[in-house]
Amino acid sequence: MKQTLSTRLNDNITHLKSIFPIGTSFDLITRELLLGETKSYWIGINGFCRTEILQQIFSDLQNPVYTKDSIVEDIADYLNAKIGYAQAELVSDWQKITDNLLSGPSVLFIDGFAQAILIDVRTYPARGVAEPDTERVTRGARDGFVETMLFNTNLIRRRIRTPELTFEMAKVGTASRTDVAIAYVNGLADQALLQNIKEVLKGLTVTSLTMGSKSLEELLIRKSWFHPLPGLQTTERPDVACSYLMEGHILLIVDNSPAVLILPCTIFQFTQSPEDYYKSPLVGSYFRLVRFGCILVSLFLMPLFLLAGVYYPDFSQNLGLISTAGQTPAALIFYVFAVELILDLFKYSASLSSSRFSGSLSIVGGLIIGDIAVNLKWASIEVLFYAAVTLLTSLSLSSIEFSDALRVYRLLLIAATAFFGLWGFIAGTVLILLSAATTPTFGGMSYFWPLFPFNWTALKTLLFRYPTVKAQPSKSWNRQKK
Repeated sequence: MKQTLSTRLNDNITHLKSIFPIGTSFDLITRELLLGETKSYWIGINGFCRTEILQQIFSDLQNPVYTKDSIVEDIADYLNAKIGYAQAELVSDWQKITDNLLSGPSVLFIDGFAQAILIDVRTYPARGVAEPDTERVTRGARDGFVETMLFNTNLIRRRIRTPELTFEMAKVGTASRTDVAIAYVNGLADQALLQNIKEVLKGLTVTSLTMGSKSLEELLIRKSWFHPLPGLQTTERPDVACSYLMEGHILLIVDNSPAVLILPCTIFQFTQSPEDYYKSPLVGSYFRLVRFGCILVSLFLMPLFLLAGVYYPDFSQNLGLISTAGQTPAALIFYVFAVELILDLFKYSASLSSSRFSGSLSIVGGLIIGDIAVNLKWASIEVLFYAAVTLLTSLSLSSIEFSDALRVYRLLLIAATAFFGLWGFIAGTVLILLSAATTPTFGGMSYFWPLFPFNWTALKTLLFRYPTVKAQPSKSWNRQKK
């Protein structure tokens, strides 16, 4: 049941103090104002309000020449006549007042009225719009999403100037009350999927979204431990987000997070890169097909090397592809696992280091450790070579989360191959395919669409980079269940 305001100002102030730690929390600012002869009470959060605009509003409200009326008789007329520097509205529900106050707008209570004036002159501490580190641009726009939702919606609105572009607001988290915007183009987005998203967001029971969009992703897609593949695609690039919007996708923009969630999602989206569309169609299609090959190489190269070197050494040496002379099967298995672990350490340490040193750390560390390992016979040149090729192929994938999931699959396949040989390799491959095929997605869509169910028209747009004149409008991305 909604709790409404009282007409007595003192009662409203008392109720306000029962909700907020006024006088204890330093960032809560209050002012007792006189609007002519009418008492009023203002409350806001320090740092969320534009001081210069508030000063002008307070000055005008309390200026006898400007005010003219000694008593506020009609709060609606007073709002329209006196507050012209900001977006303002009347509210009478305490829950709405609480939600808005914690989000940035300030509230003005006036004695004698069961309504308050919500004054939106908010501003947030924010970094400037810059190129995202995780999605580097070689050609194209260099702006990226930031932690402020309003900035992100403006970046999208700047590119898509249709009145059909809609941003619907929802709040998630009983404590954080995090703003989540549902972005879609009316007429292109699947209405059933859109309604499903609204209902799910409304029904989420969680204290807070501590990790922003990642926390929301885990709430939307409940996955088991044997599903490492990402269930949703994310992006920090506005041009990528807008392209998906025009294909009928739906975006979830989480406040305080620069990563935007894209729904629905399939495995083929992780093989695409926005750089394809800044190259010619032929070159873009070539690199897209190369990335498909990189997935296979990243997943199967090391297990196949281990299988050939441990269980079929004569066959591999006759082909002249692998030389394992003087190496026992146990030593080769140890070398493979050791190199995989060392490369993981390199990758992790480089990601945590400053960009000024991460490149040097990886190159110098790899050269030194690799050379010493070979000289001390702790590793073989062949293992280092195939591990380096595997690492290059994994780094060529545009999605870091997808690449990390493939790494988990590869370690599983290496372990199965090392202990059980060919049958372990086959069993591991089957388990990986089952894990990938059963990866849950939002709305129950197939993770391997448009391959399963088969849709050649849509599959062509994923395998090849079509010219812009043929790619728009992208009507082939109709993913409704049949």
